[in-house]
Amino acid sequence: MNNDMSIVSLVLHASFVVQIVMVILLSISVASWAAIIRKITAIKRIQNLNEEFERVFWSGTSLNELFSAASQNAKLAGPMERIFASGMREYQKLRERRISDAGTLLDGARRAMRASFQREMDAAESQLAFLASVGSVSPYVGLFGTVWGIMHAFTGLASLQQVTLATVAPGIAEALVATAIGLFAAIPAVVAYNRFARDIDRVAIKLETFIEEFSNILQRSLGSGGSASGH
Repeated sequence: MNNDMSIVSLVLHASFVVQIVMVILLSISVASWAAIIRKITAIKRIQNLNEEFERVFWSGTSLNELFSAASQNAKLAGPMERIFASGMREYQKLRERRISDAGTLLDGARRAMRASFQREMDAAESQLAFLASVGSVSPYVGLFGTVWGIMHAFTGLASLQQVTLATVAPGIAEALVATAIGLFAAIPAVVAYNRFARDIDRVAIKLETFIEEFSNILQRSLGSGGSASGH
């Protein structure tokens, strides 16, 4: 490929509209890669914090000690720890109001944990909609640039008496670069979206399992007339 047909040359000699499309797609690609990197870090942190809290939770530490630690460590806590803290907080508030009905206590704790679970999942799923949009829209934006570029190229050829492959090829190549950039932006976003969606589903299953297990612990404690101090 000679210099006239290099990628840089094709971009620089493309029509203004196609160049604008390329700039938009490159900007989207940079933004999606930034979102992917942030998401990889965030999901890894969530998984590590959940595993650490689950290990401590099942190590035999009392619920009151865990709740005290979770309350002091709220900003650095993981989703599972915050869900646990929400359930314990509601449970203790209801007991302070002299509510002794086991069903009411358990239902209140479960509702608090479900609300906390939903907030955690909303936070975990942030950026996924953006990546899905990039994956679905970028190829069409690139295709628009390609169609416009080909139209522009053929319009320029209308005034020529003799048209050869050498005169047609540069204009079409310039236009096809837009589709290539669109795919370059879309493919990583689609792959990342599918990976993150699968990872977040696993996190959600683990959190829902914990809610059920913790609810069972509270239920056993209430059945034995305890105060949920241990498990």
